[in-house]
Amino acid sequence: MAAIIWLIAGILLAAAEMLTGDLTLLMLGSAALVTAGVSGLTGAGLIVDAVVFGVTSIALMLLVRPMLLRRYAIPPPTPTGIEALKGKTAKVVTPIDEHGGRVKLDGQEWSARPFDARDSYEPGETVYVMEIDGATAVVWKEP
Repeated sequence: MAAIIWLIAGILLAAAEMLTGDLTLLMLGSAALVTAGVSGLTGAGLIVDAVVFGVTSIALMLLVRPMLLRRYAIPPPTPTGIEALKGKTAKVVTPIDEHGGRVKLDGQEWSARPFDARDSYEPGETVYVMEIDGATAVVWKEP
């Protein structure tokens, strides 16, 4: 009877993994299935079942899960376009104040304005791109 309960628990945990996707429930479900097999073959008691489940769960979580996560993990998307410009440095070409100015960013000249309207930057200074607002780089001296 214990083997059937472990079997049902393993199947339910594996099915519940579809809702999470982090492979934790799949590892626990697999451990429950291994425990069901051991319990069914040996007829061992509850304490032996608990030890088998615990050891198998820990082994799967520490050994198998990290390998699967590395293998099937989706890398973060690479920023492109204006998203890729955020955080980059730029050189001030013309003075920048609340009315605007120009910076050289990735080899191209961009119109720019300061992140804080009270700031102003002189030509030759290095600034950081905080965001892109339309065709204007919003810059700041300190990130």
